[in-house]
Amino acid sequence: MYLSSDAEIICPYCGETLTLFIDYSAGHQSYVEDCHICCRPILIDVDLSDPEQIEVYARPENE
Repeated sequence: MYLSSDAEIICPYCGETLTLFIDYSAGHQSYVEDCHICCRPILIDVDLSDPEQIEVYARPENE
């Protein structure tokens, strides 16, 4: 398993594709990242429950 990688998400506000750098060594993560296009806050969740298929989810901050 890699310790870091890039992940692509879709901004839930403007629909643009964004590339994020994910550090898997930090374990499960939830944090806010501003969209690089529309500047709105996106809640990012990194799910490491299956090491073979790491999931990265993006949703509006106030959902």
